[in-house]
Amino acid sequence: MGEIVVVRDGSGPEILLVHGGAGPRTTWGALAPLADRWTLAYVHRRGYPPSPPPQKSQDFEVDALDLAPLLIERPHVVAHSYGVLGTLIAAAAAPGSVRSLTLIEPPLNYLVPDDPEVARLARIGDGVLTHGMDMDPTELREFLHLAGAPIGDGPLPEHVVASVRRAHGGRPPSEARPKLDAIRDAGVPVLVASGDHTAALERICDALADALGGERSVHPGAGHFVAAAPGFAERLETFLHKSVT
Repeated sequence: MGEIVVVRDGSGPEILLVHGGAGPRTTWGALAPLADRWTLAYVHRRGYPPSPPPQKSQDFEVDALDLAPLLIERPHVVAHSYGVLGTLIAAAAAPGSVRSLTLIEPPLNYLVPDDPEVARLARIGDGVLTHGMDMDPTELREFLHLAGAPIGDGPLPEHVVASVRRAHGGRPPSEARPKLDAIRDAGVPVLVASGDHTAALERICDALADALGGERSVHPGAGHFVAAAPGFAERLETFLHKSVT
């Protein structure tokens, strides 16, 4: 299928940055100053140029295969949203290959069973992947708002429509079951971060931190794009310094 592209900037220990539904620039732009002290390795998942398109559609299992060879040098890994799924699968397969994991608002809804708000989030998230632009318009806008897309009351911007079409047909997060025990048992340092913009995601992040024995941080101010929130970069760097072993 061809290898994915990783663009590196800076010097120092490597931080592998794995984006989700939005591209690297949107997801990680606020972390650019860290390149003064760290090597920022921006992963471009399949379908996000200059990486090749997926054979069929977005798939977290394919993401995991793409990420596996990038872990050989034992980087710190920071992953966002859908990108967390492939990251966890790759890390669980070789937990000694990651120096630390920072996981931001993943759609691991199964970790909070019997919660109506989490169940609704799962349903509309899977609905976007299943139906794309044919999804109920109200629920589509609700999901896009939660996902941090810049939308108003008028027609959806062209780049948002393009993002929905790119996601259409992707493998639903509800099918992901990463082996969290393998990561916890290996003692991998973990930080789980969220943006305090929806209760369902806060509960998911609480449950994930508990399952992995990880640290937990909350950074309001940037919605789903937590990396851009006030204080996140400083919290991340403090965590990374503690994890350099």
